[in-house]
Amino acid sequence: MSLGIDETTLTGIGGRTGVGRRRVRTRSTIAARRVHSAGVGSASPIVLAAILCGVQVLFGVAVLVANWSAHPLPLLAAAAWAVLLFAEATLAVIVSYNGERLPTGLFVFFLAALGVAVLLDLVSIWSVEDIGGYASASIGAGFALLLAIAQRRRREIVIAIAVLGVALLAAILLTTPLTAATLPSQLIALCLACLPAAIGLYVVGGFRAIVQRALDRVLVQSTIAGPRLAFGMLASEELARLDAAAEELLESVADGRRPLPLDAASASRAATIATELRLHLLDGRKQSWLYHAVSESEVLGPTVRLSDPHTLAGLLDQHQRDGLLTAVWLLSSELQRTGISITLGPVRPQPPGAPQDRRRLVPIVIEVEGSSRGGVDPATWDELSKVGTFHDSVKQQVLRVEIECWVADPAEA
Repeated sequence: MSLGIDETTLTGIGGRTGVGRRRVRTRSTIAARRVHSAGVGSASPIVLAAILCGVQVLFGVAVLVANWSAHPLPLLAAAAWAVLLFAEATLAVIVSYNGERLPTGLFVFFLAALGVAVLLDLVSIWSVEDIGGYASASIGAGFALLLAIAQRRRREIVIAIAVLGVALLAAILLTTPLTAATLPSQLIALCLACLPAAIGLYVVGGFRAIVQRALDRVLVQSTIAGPRLAFGMLASEELARLDAAAEELLESVADGRRPLPLDAASASRAATIATELRLHLLDGRKQSWLYHAVSESEVLGPTVRLSDPHTLAGLLDQHQRDGLLTAVWLLSSELQRTGISITLGPVRPQPPGAPQDRRRLVPIVIEVEGSSRGGVDPATWDELSKVGTFHDSVKQQVLRVEIECWVADPAEA
């Protein structure tokens, strides 16, 4: 099963209100991150799609011109290509003008134009009784969908591909006798119309997932340089908002816009701001960098469960933090991981005979469900060695890694 973050264990308090606020802020930030990363690097798919569409247009128009005399209604087929070219050119211009964004209205217009082009093309070859052998602009409409796969939702493109495929299949069944001689051309036409957009959708989806993971990794990596107890990225944004609200309220009192004593609405607003500030300041004294790295990560949050009631993760130096975070990231990135549990503490004194250099031993236990030692990336062990000496074992399909991490004396830290 998928494990989440134990908020009570992490913060040491059971206040549901604070947890609810943090979860809401986390969802909103993740949603904003998805929207931002969805547009990152989308120029490359657009350029590639435009090249493929251009090649297909040249080939389709060349075939139409070569078979102009044998085509039953060549002017209607040419009109279909004109509508298709107009739709593609309009889409490319407006998307470039809007900064690689495709508004819903333009997308609906684009789909309508593709429908008109497909209709004109099918009508022009309806009497031939060989849709697959003569279809041209209908196939070009499938390639034209490549221009929109990086800007619109996957579901919308899938529906468009399905509608195009059903339309071509219905036209084939209604007009073309399926024989051993005609069946191959019909299947080829269906594949050429539907497969390019489907493959492009799969490729862009994988590319987008890679970009999102890279952005998430960069954001999480920034936490290792923080102090032992600190505010996370979400709390920092909230504190900035509260600080601006408090300054605006105090300035309005100072310049006389809000006379003293304050009215009930202004007093209630001031009390709310003060309460929120106190809650954030208290939260900042109970949460370590590792808590923020896990809770604010879209990758680590759903799979990692952290138990660090004494915020011992803050005692690790930057080298140890980087090793621990990278190892956990590698473990969570691998397939078939059902849950990762990280437990820190309690602090142990130095064993007898150890050098008296004011260090303490912080035991760290990492448990990975449904895993074996052979299924772990070798780079994970190298990262764990940065944290300290570790021992691993497997019991009942649970990989357990026990790390002896030496840190500076908590009193001095």
